[in-house]
Amino acid sequence: MGNSNFGFSERKRKGLIKEKGIVIGRKKSMNNKENSPFTPGSPVPVELFVGRAEQITEILRYVKQASSGKQENVFLTGDRGIGKSSLASFLRYLVATKQNVLGIHVFLGGISTMEEMVRHILDQLLKETKEEVWFEHISQFFGKYIKEVGLFGISVSFNPPEHDLKDLVRNFPEVLNNLLEKIKNEKAGLFIALDDINGLVEKADFANWYKSFVDEVATHYEHFPVFIMLTGLPEKRDILSIRQPSLMRIFRVVDIEKLSDEEVEGFLSTAFEKVGTKVEPEAMELMVRFSSGLPLLMHEIGDATFWADDDTVIDKDDAFAGISNAAEAVGKKYLDPKVYRGIRSERYMSILRKLGETGPISQNFKKKDVEATLTESEKKVFNNFLIKMRELGIIESDLESGRGAYRFVNAIYPVYIWMESARFKEKQKRF
Repeated sequence: MGNSNFGFSERKRKGLIKEKGIVIGRKKSMNNKENSPFTPGSPVPVELFVGRAEQITEILRYVKQASSGKQENVFLTGDRGIGKSSLASFLRYLVATKQNVLGIHVFLGGISTMEEMVRHILDQLLKETKEEVWFEHISQFFGKYIKEVGLFGISVSFNPPEHDLKDLVRNFPEVLNNLLEKIKNEKAGLFIALDDINGLVEKADFANWYKSFVDEVATHYEHFPVFIMLTGLPEKRDILSIRQPSLMRIFRVVDIEKLSDEEVEGFLSTAFEKVGTKVEPEAMELMVRFSSGLPLLMHEIGDATFWADDDTVIDKDDAFAGISNAAEAVGKKYLDPKVYRGIRSERYMSILRKLGETGPISQNFKKKDVEATLTESEKKVFNNFLIKMRELGIIESDLESGRGAYRFVNAIYPVYIWMESARFKEKQKRF
C-alpha cells in the first residue's frame, strides 16, 4: 500500500497525537489576525477567482446569444467541492459588468417545491435591483407584496400568499416577460443561476415544469432574452434525464473538472499576498498537493494555514499544521456523517482503521495490498466495503493503475482516516 508522510519526520508526524488521543495541528497562533482571505463553504470572492477560462468563454457566448433574444439553458455540473457555486457567482459578476445583463445567483439548497423556487428567484431579483435608480419600475411590477426588512427598510423581500405563488409558477414565462418589459431600457436581458438544485430534481414535477417552461417560451415569445443555468451534481442531471428524457435536449451541458496545480498555486499565492503573507516553496508544494485541485480544499487548507501561521511567513511546519487542521475540519463535515456515523459494521470500521495504520497513506491503494493486512473475517466483507465506499463517494477506481487499484477522491480524506485511526489506537491504549 502506498505510503506518504507529507515529507516530514516521524517525530513531527507523531507530534500531532496528544496524550488523550486528540488530533491537533501545531498550536494555533494567538496573534492579532482578524480576517482570513479564504472562504471555506462559500463562493470565492471575484477578485480571487482563478481558472475555468474555457468554461467561462463558452458560457458567456450563450449569455450573449440569449441577450439577442434566444432563450438559453445550461446545466453546470461537477463533483461536490469542485467550485460550481464560485463559477456561477463569478459569471453573474461578469455578465453584470461586461454585458449589461441583470444577473442573479439563487441558492436553492433545501428547497423542494416549485412555489418556493419561484419565490426565491423573484425575491433575489427584487434585492438585486433595490439600489438601482430605476427600482421604481421594478417595485411597480412586484406590487403590494414587497416587504421592507430590517431597520429603516434597508432590505426588501417578496412574500406573496400561497395561492399567488401557484399562479406565478404556472405563468412563469409571462412573469419573466413582463419583468423584461420593465427593464428593457436598462438591461439587455436576464441571467439566472439556480444553484444547488439537488433537492428540486428529486421531485418529478420540476422536470416536467421546466420542459413546459422552455416549450412555452419557444412557441409564444419571439424575443425572450433570458439565460438560465442550473448547477448540480452529475447524478442529479441523470435523475432529470430519467424523469423527463426530452429535457436533456434543452440543456447545453458544461462540466467542470479539478483545477490544475498551477491554478491552485496561483490562487493560494494571490490570497496570501492579499494579507501580506509570504509562502515558502516547500509549504506551497504541500498545500497545492493536498488541495487536490478542489476549490473546497484550497479554502479549507488555506484558511487553516493562515490561522496556524504566527509570523506572516508560511513555512513547511505551518503548512503541515494547516493541512492537519483542515483534514480534521473536512473529515468532520464530510466523512463523519457519511462514513464514521453511516457505517455500523465493526468489520468495516476495522478495515478503515487498517487503511490508516501506517501513517498518512497515499491517495492511491491496491486491493491486494490492503487485503494482505486483513483477518479472514474482514476479507469476507472487503468487496462489500469497497462497494460501500464507492457509493459514499469516498473512493473511485484508479483505471490508470490497473485492475484492483483505487484512489481517494481527494488527498485529504486519507489524512483524516489516518488521524482517526491514530485517535482510536490511543484510546485503546488507555483502556
